[in-house]
Amino acid sequence: MTKPTIGFIGLGLMGSAMVSRLQDLGYQVTVTANRSRPNIDAAVARGATEVDTARDVASASDIVMLCMDTSASVEARMTGADGVIAGLQSGAVVIDFGTSLPGSTRALAEKVAAASGTMLDGPLGRTPQQAYDGKLNIMASGDKAAFDKIKPVLDDLGENVFHLGAVGSGHTIKLMNNFFGMTVANAMGEVFAMSDVAGVDRQQVFDVIAAGPLKSMMMDLVKGYAIDGNPDMLAFSIGNAAKDLGYYDQMAKDAGTESALVGGPLNAMKSAKDAGHGDEMVSQMVDFYSKMFGQN
Repeated sequence: MTKPTIGFIGLGLMGSAMVSRLQDLGYQVTVTANRSRPNIDAAVARGATEVDTARDVASASDIVMLCMDTSASVEARMTGADGVIAGLQSGAVVIDFGTSLPGSTRALAEKVAAASGTMLDGPLGRTPQQAYDGKLNIMASGDKAAFDKIKPVLDDLGENVFHLGAVGSGHTIKLMNNFFGMTVANAMGEVFAMSDVAGVDRQQVFDVIAAGPLKSMMMDLVKGYAIDGNPDMLAFSIGNAAKDLGYYDQMAKDAGTESALVGGPLNAMKSAKDAGHGDEMVSQMVDFYSKMFGQN
């Protein structure tokens, strides 16, 4: 069976790994430059076709994939005279793999439908290294027939591929997941910093907590830096985490309510980002808390 043609926009760390995986499996991929050249050049060297605009990407593709940093970036690439929607083939499927605002996703899906296509959201779990191996978690949602149509491609990219309901549901659940994870990570980071204030050993604090029901992988990832000195065990930047928590906060407000808990980790991570730590990893928030407590 002939493989569908793929258009891919957003070849950052995750996107470039996904494109590499698709190329390994023989998919024809069309790309356009977004921010920097190296990953585009690497994809082209391996056989990808580079075009000038997102519209050109869509014109050449059965499936258009986006892996962008913000909802604003997705909207900019989707709309306008040179956007994906303007070049969309009839019956094409668009899928947003980034972490976006559900309301934005639903609004874009309506515009894609008006252009005779279908838009899905499919935020990702796991790391770029796992993307190279086709081992991502993909939290897809939207029209079930369109999901079924592209599921063989998603199965080539992901080990666990979920269909989570109406369009926007994947982004909703991803924001809930990241809110929970970043709340735990910040709590653990503060606990390690408070250990220094209180004059108790970080390792002993970790051992006691880990022996009880609070034990989690997130604890291990934060410990990876706070005790073992390796920030890359939790390879997620403070800046990206702050963005996702802000989206969770906005999602709650869009639903007519307020989060009771997001303010603590959101404000802390925004403050760390504003202080120049946005490119550091989430586990390094322990240093921010230590400084806050006057420890360094």
